[in-house]
Amino acid sequence: MRTFLYFVLFMVIALGVIFLAAVLGARGAWYFAWLVGTAMIVLVSAAGGALLDAQEEQAAAAQTGTGERKPV
Repeated sequence: MRTFLYFVLFMVIALGVIFLAAVLGARGAWYFAWLVGTAMIVLVSAAGGALLDAQEEQAAAAQTGTGERKPV
């Protein structure tokens, strides 16, 4: 039953996308590029934040001299 519900959900999403493509016409490519670009900016900034956090933890562990992470 769960698989069937996923199928129905994805079918509704696909129909919505097809409808939007028909309505938007030539402007659809611009909206697609905007959505993909926005998603990439969010993912890159999240990865940068995670990297900064990991570097700060490593620097704090190096200052304690034990190599262990201090609890926050």
